[in-house]
Amino acid sequence: MPVLSQAEIQKRLMDLPGWFEINGEIVKTYQLNSFPFAIEFVHQIADYAEAAGHHPDIDIRYNKVKLALSTHDEKGITEKDFALAQQIEDLYQAHS
Repeated sequence: MPVLSQAEIQKRLMDLPGWFEINGEIVKTYQLNSFPFAIEFVHQIADYAEAAGHHPDIDIRYNKVKLALSTHDEKGITEKDFALAQQIEDLYQAHS
């Protein structure tokens, strides 16, 4: 899967509120209602990621979950990252 150009990344980010590109990753921090909700959110993300064969970097701080996506095999941001980011957005919206 080819790495996306910077212009394509910026264009795609416009469809993902709160996501931004930094150091070759797309990143977002979510705030959940509690630590247990944050853990459940991460568990569901893990299921999506495993099914896609794509594994984000995840940082959990009480009720905040920071996600960083890049396609490690390609050493950059690909369509795979945006597909998983959209699934995560849909999951968050369903639980908000």
